[in-house]
Amino acid sequence: MTKAVCSGSFDPVTYGHIDVFERASKMFDELTVAVFHNIRKDPFFSVEERVRLIEESTGHIPNIKVSSFSGLIPDYLHTNGANVIVRGLRSVTDFEYEVQQAQMLKHIAPDLETVFILTGQEYYFVSSSGIRELAMFHGDIHGLVPECVEEAVKRRIMEIEAKS
Repeated sequence: MTKAVCSGSFDPVTYGHIDVFERASKMFDELTVAVFHNIRKDPFFSVEERVRLIEESTGHIPNIKVSSFSGLIPDYLHTNGANVIVRGLRSVTDFEYEVQQAQMLKHIAPDLETVFILTGQEYYFVSSSGIRELAMFHGDIHGLVPECVEEAVKRRIMEIEAKS
């Protein structure tokens, strides 16, 4: 059984992410989407909320699991019996960054492989940070994120505005 992991912050998950998950799920027996707890970032959604939103958004993918982790990704892959990490790419800038990360991963854990998947053309411009910024200015994020995410983002914006 070939197990792969697609890790990231997914804050929030977008249709670009879902596109990569769907395509990766066809390449591997099991795909785990691992939400990374990045202590250097101030998240829009908690790790638990992101896991729940991804679970809701990927219910149609039969061989997907969703979990969270902190620490080094090679440790997570080894602990979970996976030997492939999937990285989604939108642009040349993403590629340059991800190649460096893949080379570091190969240095740390030579038994692990990195697979890059280009997101569909219709999602090249979609990023989690862009979604957050657009939503903060009450822009329309419909069609860029799953409906459950759109609703969660709107609720979060209302909570933030109520506190200000």
